[in-house]
Amino acid sequence: MRDLLLLAIVAGSALYALKKPWIGVLLWTWIGLMNPHVALAYSSASRPYAQVAAIVTLLGLLFTKERRNPLDSTPAKALLAFTIWVCITLPFSIYFEQSYGLWERSMKIFLMIFVTIALIDEKRKIDWFVWVCTFSIAYYGVKGGLFAIQTGGNYRIWGPGGFIGGNNEIGLAILTIIPLVYYAYLQATNKWVRWALMASVLLCAVATLSTYSRGALLGIAAMTLFLWLKAKNNKLVLGALIVAAVLVVLPFMPQHWWDRMDTIQTYEEDDSALGRINAWTMAWNLASDRIFGGGFQIYYADVFARYSPDPGRIHAAHSIYFQVLGEHGFIGLFLFLSIGVFTWIEARKLIAIGDHHPAHKWAADLARMVQVSMIGFAVGGAFLSLAYWDLPYNMTVMLVCASYVLRRQGVFHKSISSGSRRVTAPRTS
Repeated sequence: MRDLLLLAIVAGSALYALKKPWIGVLLWTWIGLMNPHVALAYSSASRPYAQVAAIVTLLGLLFTKERRNPLDSTPAKALLAFTIWVCITLPFSIYFEQSYGLWERSMKIFLMIFVTIALIDEKRKIDWFVWVCTFSIAYYGVKGGLFAIQTGGNYRIWGPGGFIGGNNEIGLAILTIIPLVYYAYLQATNKWVRWALMASVLLCAVATLSTYSRGALLGIAAMTLFLWLKAKNNKLVLGALIVAAVLVVLPFMPQHWWDRMDTIQTYEEDDSALGRINAWTMAWNLASDRIFGGGFQIYYADVFARYSPDPGRIHAAHSIYFQVLGEHGFIGLFLFLSIGVFTWIEARKLIAIGDHHPAHKWAADLARMVQVSMIGFAVGGAFLSLAYWDLPYNMTVMLVCASYVLRRQGVFHKSISSGSRRVTAPRTS
């Protein structure tokens, strides 16, 4: 039954996407993040739903007039530069044939990111895009949170497959989406919807802890601290709520959860942590020796024998930073980080506009929550190989498209120097 329902949703959305290709973007995003054909409809796992979504979206893009230049923002240009560099490094891969498949997968993701920017040109479409991204991951957070409460947190929560199949990966995914669930809460007007969304935030937090991911724990701690520091009003109330949540949730976790978290302080005794450090050292040495890095597939015995201090510990990078560094060199890492930097700057502009222009408060709320998500992903991602996962790039899309909507409405970011302080204000035509 679920297979038939999924087939009906995909087929109906695909047909509609030929006329309204932005619907195809939503379909692609939903399939890519949630993996419904793998996690929810098992006999459909081999069906090329994502490929169908991409094809109909690209066909619709050719004929629609509702599109724009996807490269009219600095974050998008930074992503283009990173994409081009990844193409340049491919021929210099240590294992070209093995790297090619992963390069092709990444190029599909980057292509659809630019297509998404080109087609999401209204606030209504942004809202739908944010909701699809949020629901696709929050579903597993709510489900996992309920399971954790039911079982007393004694079992690890695992992901649906794809990029986020493991417990560590789904932990980072859920924690990254929590601020976006809160953004949906801020925008909702129905009290029952608001209550449901707030409950979802709490269940997602429980699910994040119940993945037993140490990186996710550090990420959620960093997000919470950043959120409290950035709060302009009611810091005392917010701090009290955070402390109350900690006092309620943490005692609920079983002893073997605490035992695993304690290994953060004793990493030198943990085999997994030592393997990661060895892989990070290998990536640094490889990038120092090869300007183009080693390609998407460098986690082999001969590569570790040449570049790592302990050739016997062959380990994946387990860090978005060292992953990109080893695979694409220092230039690749610089371009990768620039995407985040320029996205952060775009967020600051939107916050300035929203704070000075109440009609566009939604843009400021979105930008703030994306910043919180970025903090969580930046910290948690330091321990996971998720450099090419869709969601962080989708958050860039959200802000780039929000900026475009405001510009089209005649609202611009204007910086005015005032002594040593910069005062930011919008201008409307």
